[in-house]
Amino acid sequence: MTQASDPASKSIKMLLVVAVVLVDKDNRILIAQRPEGKNLAGLWEFPGGKLEAGERPEEALIRELEEELGIKTWESCLAPLTFASHAYEDFHLLMPLYICRRWQGTPASLEGQALKWVRPGSMRDYPMPPADLPLIPPLIDLLGV
Repeated sequence: MTQASDPASKSIKMLLVVAVVLVDKDNRILIAQRPEGKNLAGLWEFPGGKLEAGERPEEALIRELEEELGIKTWESCLAPLTFASHAYEDFHLLMPLYICRRWQGTPASLEGQALKWVRPGSMRDYPMPPADLPLIPPLIDLLGV
C-alpha cells in the first residue's frame, strides 16, 4: 500500500464542541436553528459551541448559554449525558452532550437563530446535522416521547 492511499496518513482536524440539552418542566427540549451564512444553515441543533483556549467544557457551556440565549446556569446544573463522534468531509467532530434542567432567565434568541421547544419523540421532524442524529435515541430513553 502506498502512503498516498493509506487512510492513516491523512491528517484530519479534530473539532471539539460542546452542547447541552435544556429540558423544561414539561420535558421539552430546546433546539436552535442554525442561521443563514453559517455552515449547515437551516438545520436544528442543541445550544452550545466551540471551546476557547484553556476552557473546560462546562465553562464553555455556561459562556455559550449566556451569549446565545441570555440565560445563566451553573456547573452543578450540568450533567454529562452522552457524546457524538462524527466524521465530516474535512474535520472530525467530537461533541460532549450535557443535560441541564435548571437555569436563570428565559431563553431568547440573541444571535438571530430560531428557537423551538420540542418533545424528544418529535425531534426527528426537524432536520439536524448528521452528528446530532444519534443523540436522539438516548434522549427519548431518558425523557420519554
